[in-house]
Amino acid sequence: MLVFPKWTNGIRVVIAIVGATAPLYVVLLVAFGASPSATDVGYQPVQPVAYSHELHVGELGLDCRYCHTTVETGAHATIPPTKICMNCHARIFGQSDRLSLVRQSYAGGMPIEWVRVHDLPDYAYFDHSAHVRRGVGCVSCHGRVDKMDESGVYQAEPLSMGWCLDCHRQPAPHLRPLDAVTAMDWAPSEDPLAIGPRREAAGAVSPPDDCAACHR
Repeated sequence: MLVFPKWTNGIRVVIAIVGATAPLYVVLLVAFGASPSATDVGYQPVQPVAYSHELHVGELGLDCRYCHTTVETGAHATIPPTKICMNCHARIFGQSDRLSLVRQSYAGGMPIEWVRVHDLPDYAYFDHSAHVRRGVGCVSCHGRVDKMDESGVYQAEPLSMGWCLDCHRQPAPHLRPLDAVTAMDWAPSEDPLAIGPRREAAGAVSPPDDCAACHR
């Protein structure tokens, strides 16, 4: 007859504790993983210059590509150099106290240290040009930037793997005509779900959903 050592009695207690707490742990893990505190939704850092997209984009009508010049040609949307700011502000409000840091940057040649808002993990690859050139609007990922005031740009979407995959598997709702990609207030003149299938049927849009698409 096999007799187990007395210390094995403690295994039953461990199993009981794990069995009782494991479901709670999984629930809390999933809840935290999908919460804004984990996905950074709403993250809005203080920037060195109180730049208002609401004014420049919403009221003045600046196109996103005027400042972020590489969104159609490169993986990254470049932070605009101070020279772009001074194209206008050398003549408009050039002596405003609120632009003192901009003037110092331009005169000294040192870039303004803007705080990154949308920061994907290093193991995730994202190409702005691949999305912009296929008709994915800036609004789909960045929200209504034209309504973001001097408080700064904030992260409007979770940018999680599941969120990206949802779009890759059903891109149609996020597609628009190429000339309306940067239009913040664009509204379709037809059912937006009809645009996507047309583009997909023409072979213009076929987003991958395999691991290698984003993890290289």
